Amino acid sequence: MGELKRQRPPEADLTPRMRELLLRIARAGQPALQQLSPEQARLAYARRAEVLDFRPAELPLCDILDCPSRDGERLALRRYACRAADWQAPQPALLYLHGGGFVIGSPATHDALCRQLALRSGWMVLSLDYRLAPEHRFPTAFNDSWDALQWLHAHGEMLGADPHCLAVGGDSAGGTLAAACALAARDAALPLALQLLFYPGMGCGHETPSQQRYGHGFLLEREQIDWFFGHYLRDPSDCDDWRFSPPRAAQHRGLAAAWIAVAGCDPLRDEGLAYGALLRSAGVKVEVTEWPGVTHDFVKMSRALPEAVQAVESAALALQAAAQSGVPSA
Repeated sequence: MGELKRQRPPEADLTPRMRELLLRIARAGQPALQQLSPEQARLAYARRAEVLDFRPAELPLCDILDCPSRDGERLALRRYACRAADWQAPQPALLYLHGGGFVIGSPATHDALCRQLALRSGWMVLSLDYRLAPEHRFPTAFNDSWDALQWLHAHGEMLGADPHCLAVGGDSAGGTLAAACALAARDAALPLALQLLFYPGMGCGHETPSQQRYGHGFLLEREQIDWFFGHYLRDPSDCDDWRFSPPRAAQHRGLAAAWIAVAGCDPLRDEGLAYGALLRSAGVKVEVTEWPGVTHDFVKMSRALPEAVQAVESAALALQAAAQSGVPSA
């Protein structure tokens, strides 16, 4: 019998820069987020969030607004734009939903990224401070996101935003929320130009090959995912709700066009790829790009990874194309 073929180790899939970056992170000796309380994890993530991110770009418009939620809570929105708001010349607008497993993260941790999206795309970007778990469990994050999108559609003109050219986007858990909002928008006949999804999560399972191969030692750990979901979900039945697992929706026809970015060494990679295939089979226009050799959260590592700059530029080009093509009638 011939010699058995040796399996390629998972770490060999990384780019040299990504491998070095993970070594630096390991040498720093910071506790894993799942070993902390939610409050401690938020502080730790906030300290680390923009260390490797873009340097904050200067923009002509950057301020903080608020919008109502269904229970009367006012939700903060950070607004970014490359020109002053003008209701006579409204700008296409992206509602951005930050990542962080529904437990950590904020518009502050994603400030540099949102500035780059506004700068490179020419769109107004509004980054939502939706409420976090465990203080606010499922479906509060979805409800806040959907309430903000509806409010933006109804009142965007007073902000200088074009209610006829809206998009929704986010990274990781924010990508999950964005995909769910796109489903809700279709059902409410609220037209969207694009859903912009950076490595979105699409459910509770760990069965995919990417979960098995990259679930340990690649920045996002399976135990961390379970820690997030344990704080966010009320009980296991929530895993089957389309507001948390967009593939569980009854059908996906008629959704807004999707731009999906996945990281090659991310436990969530296969979920993003599968959702792109599901949308395409339903007749939705989809662009899916995989950046090999990098991990989850890579778009916030532009000072170390050229792939981060490439992905943000690709997202900006997708927004530009969506604005040029217009939004079909709902």
